[in-house]
Amino acid sequence: MNETRGEPFDFRKLKAQKRRKLRKEIAVGLGAFAIVFAGGMLALNWPVHDTSLPSADQQPQALFHQASSPQFDICGSIRRTCVVDGDTFWLDGVKIRIADIDTPEISEPRCDYEYQLGMRATHRLVELLNGGPFELRTIGSRDEDQYGRKLRVVTRGGRSLGDQLVSEGLARTWTGRREPWC
Repeated sequence: MNETRGEPFDFRKLKAQKRRKLRKEIAVGLGAFAIVFAGGMLALNWPVHDTSLPSADQQPQALFHQASSPQFDICGSIRRTCVVDGDTFWLDGVKIRIADIDTPEISEPRCDYEYQLGMRATHRLVELLNGGPFELRTIGSRDEDQYGRKLRVVTRGGRSLGDQLVSEGLARTWTGRREPWC
């Protein structure tokens, strides 16, 4: 019995209070974890400014970057230097869209043929990028596309790697709009 009021002690209220306190602690813990996790993912994928590259005011129309033969693979969860698909890759934390070609989609293909050809283009781009030093050049006046990817033509020895993919039947020359592959 409760000595101050003469009423029996209600254990249900105590259990309900403990449940509310536990839910609150779990929510706070999950919130803190989410913030730390998001910060870590941002840190891993944050673009890094390469001070060896000329600034835009030094060369407004052309950006030449001689890569020191980085090793590319298909992208996983960490995207620093890897290939996303046949016309998109990451180089030192910067996402680059090959500006002079279009390749089949592999993330949302419309048919099996598009996926198969897109995978062949992706693997071939890995091979081409791993084939030695290359240059990245701006094309036209646009630096980025609507998704924030740097628009660049990739060349080696004066030849566009995009043109090589086109000649092998794995890409199309970019005409300014997407065409169906199916």
